Amino acid sequence: MSTVELTKDNFDEIVSGSEFVLIDFWASWCGPCRTFSPVFESASERHDDLVFAKVNTEAQPELAAAFEIQSIPTLMIVRDNIAVFAQPGALPATALEDVIGQARALNMDEVRASVAEAAAKQQGSSD
Repeated sequence: MSTVELTKDNFDEIVSGSEFVLIDFWASWCGPCRTFSPVFESASERHDDLVFAKVNTEAQPELAAAFEIQSIPTLMIVRDNIAVFAQPGALPATALEDVIGQARALNMDEVRASVAEAAAKQQGSSD
């Protein structure tokens, strides 16, 4: 599967409508981004059941700001509308495969419970 270009106009539709999305935040002038791009594309071909998406931080500064992207490339994985992984830096193919495997193995019921618990604690501390 080829990658999808995410924009502020299609972001919610694609990410909310997909169970598992890998997002590559990148820019054309970024050397490590150009190194990571073929690794990301190759993984998208091996994992055709997942959505692989790219955000050009130059063209979509609002998205980069919304996710507080400080360094590119940054890889983010969103499962069931929850960001379960975010890391700057170009990953080698073996590390990307490992991260995908770990994200697939997550028990999303436990993740949702943990997110709800953290939100409740934060709500309690702000009262």
